Amino acid sequence: MRRTASVAVALAAMASGLVSAVPATAAAGAPGATSSVDWTDCGTTNNPTVQCANIDVPLDYSEPDGRRIQIAVNRIPATAEHSQGPLLVNPGGPGGSGLGLAAYVARSLPADIAAQYDVIGFDPRGVGKSEPALECKPGYFDATRPDSVPHDFRTFAQNISRAASFAVDCGIRHEGVLKHINTRNTARDMDGIRAALGAEKINYFGYSYGTYLGSVYAKLFPERVRRMVLDSIVDPTEVWYDANVNQNYAFDKRFKAFAAWIAEHDAAYGLGTDARKVEDRWYEMRTDMRTEPAEGVVGPAELEESFLPGGYYNGYWPAMAEAFAGYVHDGDEQGLLDLYNGYGKVEGTNGYSVYTAVECRDAKWPRNWNTWYKDARKVYEKAPFLTWSNTWYNAPCAFWPTRQLGATDVRNDDVPPVLLFQATDDAATPYSGGVQMHELLDDSRLVVEEDGGNHGITLGGNACLDRYLTEYLADGTLPDARRGADATCETLPEPQPAPAASEKSERRTAPDADRAAGAELHRLLGGRP
Repeated sequence: MRRTASVAVALAAMASGLVSAVPATAAAGAPGATSSVDWTDCGTTNNPTVQCANIDVPLDYSEPDGRRIQIAVNRIPATAEHSQGPLLVNPGGPGGSGLGLAAYVARSLPADIAAQYDVIGFDPRGVGKSEPALECKPGYFDATRPDSVPHDFRTFAQNISRAASFAVDCGIRHEGVLKHINTRNTARDMDGIRAALGAEKINYFGYSYGTYLGSVYAKLFPERVRRMVLDSIVDPTEVWYDANVNQNYAFDKRFKAFAAWIAEHDAAYGLGTDARKVEDRWYEMRTDMRTEPAEGVVGPAELEESFLPGGYYNGYWPAMAEAFAGYVHDGDEQGLLDLYNGYGKVEGTNGYSVYTAVECRDAKWPRNWNTWYKDARKVYEKAPFLTWSNTWYNAPCAFWPTRQLGATDVRNDDVPPVLLFQATDDAATPYSGGVQMHELLDDSRLVVEEDGGNHGITLGGNACLDRYLTEYLADGTLPDARRGADATCETLPEPQPAPAASEKSERRTAPDADRAAGAELHRLLGGRP
């Protein structure tokens, strides 16, 4: 799986007070029980009721009396007379901050439903405001990076060296911590949050990687789950190498959908009515970047990162198509630089450091680089858009300094019914993941967005999907069980091209396009699962 550093980290200021978690084995109260957390007001103009705290948990759960670390949490308190307890939210990653997502979920749910829950955001161990926060190899994503496609041995060697150096740097900077950054420990931290809140059970709402995290929590603590919603679902049987290989095919298919959309709107972009030729013109632009990066910054690697978010959310397509067309027709490099600064640029390495720490530790990865190389070459022949970029993104796992654990078997007959959401054409977490999770979680329900290609589909503007979500959160109502998908919703209409600017200086830039419905959610989800 892939993910850029989440911009949500900066959306909530955290208090410095510490509180020790109640042991997870202690009997806690019913939903809405008195919390032992020392909350501090940290509201903003947009979210005035947000409260913040830090919770202590063990670094090593095999030594509960040893070193403690701090998990940054925030909440939007319930206001209804009868509370349904805490609703923990997670935006995915691994490496995404949940602090901004909590306020978004509380605002986006119907007011009467949100009022019944303490909506709890948290930075998983290693992330953002939690301490210690991982930060490996500063400057790792600085432009201009080597081309991801190894056209020659020099480029190949540069990328191998970069990946290995990142793994080595993480091992040096975070020795003693790195092996404790994994999904199972994050799930245990969630139970520490539950205990500190004084709740007997939690409700949980996770997107993307957060779906795997939720299923692992349910496996470890099935008796602690009250309700659980998983949106855009990781296939838990493919953690993590196979998931990334299959993701390459899915993103290439989604990129072809983007090219087809441009072809349908030839009147706006003038790039032709043949989707295949539109795609070819994009690869020609990419080749141009090899010899002369746009504005001296945007090389092939940066260009890929700039267009990758379109595979997550089609609301970005108009801005991306405009930058593409501007370069083809006018040689406009500034539009590509704007796109990179708006969508592709990675600030810092915290999110990526946690991403690699979790994925490289969670499960088995090939240690023999020949396996990676042969697989990438084979996939690239059919799916060139993301394959090599994704390979290098995950390549530190071939050199990771910690021992690899085995993936968690999340099959579960003990957890209460879980509500699942999945789009049929999701590239980041392909449809098969939703089907697989549905089979593994007994009595779960699967709601499918037909022909939907976005990643993270609830609370993004689809009223049909949101109706199933809110009914479940209101009183546990589930769609009737059926063979295959238990319920289906139509996808939202595709975006329309932006209105033409009267002058070139008035061109819509990437940040302007972010105002489309649903874009706030996708910024919080961070771009890569």
